[in-house]
Amino acid sequence: MIFALIGNQNCGKTTLFNQLTGSNQHVGNFPGVTVEKKEGIIRKRKDVRVVDLPGIYSLSPYTAEEVVTRDFLLKEKPDGIINIVDATNIERNLYLTLQLMELNIPMVLALNMMDEVRSCGNSIDIQKLKQMLGIPIIPISASKNEGVDELANRAIRAAQEHSVPQKLDFCKGEVHRAIHSIAHIVEDQAEQIGVPVRFAATKLVEGDEPMMEQLGLSENERDIIGHVTDEMEKTLGTDREAALADMRYTFIEMLCKQCVHKHGDTKEQQRSIKIDEVLTHKYFAIPIFIVIMSLVFWLTFGVIGAALSNLLSLGIDWLTSVVDTGLANFGVNAMIHSLIIDGVFAGVGSVLSFLPIIVVLFFFLSLLEDSGYMARVAFVMDKLLRKIGLSGRSFVPMLIGFGCSVPAIMATRTLSSERDRRMTILLTPFMSCSAKLPIYAVFSAAFFPGYEALVMISLYVLGMIMAVLSGLLLKNTIFRGNPVPFVMELPAYRLPSAKSLMLHMWDKAKDFLHKAFTVIFVATIVIWALQSFDFRLNMVQNSADSMLAAIGTLIAPIFKPLGFGNWMASTALITGLTAKEAVVSTLAILTGAGDLSTLPGMLSGLFTPLTAVSFLCFTLLYMPCVAAMAAVRKETSWKGALASMGFQTAIAWVVAFLVFQVGSLLGLH
Repeated sequence: MIFALIGNQNCGKTTLFNQLTGSNQHVGNFPGVTVEKKEGIIRKRKDVRVVDLPGIYSLSPYTAEEVVTRDFLLKEKPDGIINIVDATNIERNLYLTLQLMELNIPMVLALNMMDEVRSCGNSIDIQKLKQMLGIPIIPISASKNEGVDELANRAIRAAQEHSVPQKLDFCKGEVHRAIHSIAHIVEDQAEQIGVPVRFAATKLVEGDEPMMEQLGLSENERDIIGHVTDEMEKTLGTDREAALADMRYTFIEMLCKQCVHKHGDTKEQQRSIKIDEVLTHKYFAIPIFIVIMSLVFWLTFGVIGAALSNLLSLGIDWLTSVVDTGLANFGVNAMIHSLIIDGVFAGVGSVLSFLPIIVVLFFFLSLLEDSGYMARVAFVMDKLLRKIGLSGRSFVPMLIGFGCSVPAIMATRTLSSERDRRMTILLTPFMSCSAKLPIYAVFSAAFFPGYEALVMISLYVLGMIMAVLSGLLLKNTIFRGNPVPFVMELPAYRLPSAKSLMLHMWDKAKDFLHKAFTVIFVATIVIWALQSFDFRLNMVQNSADSMLAAIGTLIAPIFKPLGFGNWMASTALITGLTAKEAVVSTLAILTGAGDLSTLPGMLSGLFTPLTAVSFLCFTLLYMPCVAAMAAVRKETSWKGALASMGFQTAIAWVVAFLVFQVGSLLGLH
């Protein structure tokens, strides 16, 4: 048995999904968090699956989210629909409910956030609402897990009994005539493809082209439908979409007048209005955002994360020393000894110690997301992003890019304009992903002790500045035109649940550990082998005589004008294409750093503070890892992926070149 979980954005849909399934899915409180449908098995019901579909406002195929949801409902034909509605904003949420009811699929309405409704003295007459809509309604609070079991049981019963919603014919006048006239024309075709006649007719009144193609209408039938809708528009003096929206909202208004008793905004809404007077202020919003992010970085890199990272580093160094002594005492073969200590422990261990920094950073980012603050930042950034040819909606994928470029690139599917989508894909990798944190941490500790947090913030800001400059360039060359209008709902501020924060932190830790013990583990072994043997497969005493040195020497001249034309640095940049953390593990192996604490000292022999800055600028801006490039190819094409790789690497080279050459002219070293 399969259920579709559907609702507006920010109605608590993903929270309910987690409660129903016990899934480890992250809960985000800003639009666009659910890009693809996600599945889970309902707890204690091994034969019942629920599919979490993207948050949408209607079933019109205008955005990628609406297309995904509509295709699933019409083609997969689930056994039932769980429609989650925000009880604090019921008027807007019921618009989608009325469209879902036309699909003739067994359906249960989950009235969420009822605790907030009750807390401010408001009430909803659920029995009357149930009677007027003709579908089962269960009051719940997803965040507190109230009413969730009852909802699951009622949904399963509705599907087993195949109790479809009662037919509501609330249209009047010209709209009524248009829908019923078209229903008679397409009745046979709709039944043939298994689409409810009323739903098909309503979509045709809207001028829904995909539905026309699906029904296989002839030119003559299209002409008749066009004539009917033109007549309706002429009589009403409005366009077809507005006429249908007006019809639905008139019914919803009448419904709410009889069933919803409001005494004012909820406490959460009142609190949000007061907070927004400051956080979305015309002049103070962006400075406040910069201060908040600076505080997050300072706590992560200068206080909490750094302290935890140092502790873990001491633990890894101790374990390395114990294993090293044990292997020596046991008389293990010298080559195997070198592989384990100089390869695996030096490579993987050097990366693992940064796990606390990444977990702490994502704790703070998750706190900002789930509280509803990041939705405000997208709203505030709209004006700025429009100057580079994008809308505020592009901020969401860019924000995700600070975590990982792969989901960020996939999140561009939520953008309705193809132009905006392609441009955002090209600019998102300029946002510094978490995989680069180990590189920044090692180099800032080696060359700028005491100023680590400042170095980190500067690199993040540089990435954003380069995205802005690149956007201006693209806007006036390849991507001419204007961004689409930006409409966004600002959710009420809510305190994130501890469960949600822990799940998000665990997800990031799990991803990092998975990468450390797969991609980076394999990369460290390959790098160790290449730097331990020559082309005749003889083990070398000096890594400068190895295969890796020969390969690195070939490409080193490309980086000489940037100040780091040595084979070790160039090799680290190449291995960084597998995973950015591999840059640190490669340098740890090549410099012979026994443990992470000695790596900064080893780097001082390869770099000066100026060349270290140049290297950091290059690693910040050059093409992302192969996984991110595969995501770009999937979302665009091979040509688009190659163009993105070339564009970013060229910008990285130019910026690093300018940093080194200008620094040299100023006498910096």
